[in-house]
Amino acid sequence: MEVSRLVETARCVAREHILVAMLGVPTLLRHPVWHTPDPDLGGGQGVVLVPGFGAADVSLALTGKWLAARGFRPAPARIGLDIGCTSTLVERIERRLEAHAEATGRKVVLLGHSRGGALARLAAARRPDLVQGLVMLASPVLDLLGARLGVIPMARMLTRLSALGFAGLIDDDCFHGDCYTVNTRALRAELPPSVPAVAFYSRHDAIAPWRLCLDPYATCVEVGSTHTGMPFDPHVYAALAPTLAAWATREVMAA
Repeated sequence: MEVSRLVETARCVAREHILVAMLGVPTLLRHPVWHTPDPDLGGGQGVVLVPGFGAADVSLALTGKWLAARGFRPAPARIGLDIGCTSTLVERIERRLEAHAEATGRKVVLLGHSRGGALARLAAARRPDLVQGLVMLASPVLDLLGARLGVIPMARMLTRLSALGFAGLIDDDCFHGDCYTVNTRALRAELPPSVPAVAFYSRHDAIAPWRLCLDPYATCVEVGSTHTGMPFDPHVYAALAPTLAAWATREVMAA
């Protein structure tokens, strides 16, 4: 039994490897959803892209390119590798929201992958006056500590480094203290009525258990990708296009 479990774990690790996920890029680039740009679709709607745990803005570069080709104005969250304290990162995303809303003259869509989706949800709950809509890709918002394949042990290792004086890392307060309590409660709370949300999930996700991604206050959409491969899944973009277009036509933020 132990051997079979180890074999299955090894298979999951291999399936979720970023290099394997990147194999899906050619499929996305050949898909009609990529080859049908519509510069008028987004109408200049701003979108802030929030990467997942341990990832950088470049992980959502293709998403930004797809959005730009359809008349949206994507902007990176600029939170580095997303390995810092939850509350600190949410504050940084809030500042990006403010800046992008000012630059575009209207509310902004937040789009996050994995932990980035949870951070985006927290920012949306704090500043609904700045948020036009929320997209969460494979984000286990019902229990961030339920992530698998070594993600939580890696995060705990970062807390030990933080305790040794390494700045900018997630700390123990995010697991047990006020940071954990406040943000866990906020993630499970109802979203403001003015913030429509979509949560994408996959039963093939080996990192974020799909049931933990079923935000009860969002429209939940099932796709067939892996966790790391979700930003490269053409079915995600096919579902996103009409949703984002509808959000872009909502009343713009007052000058």
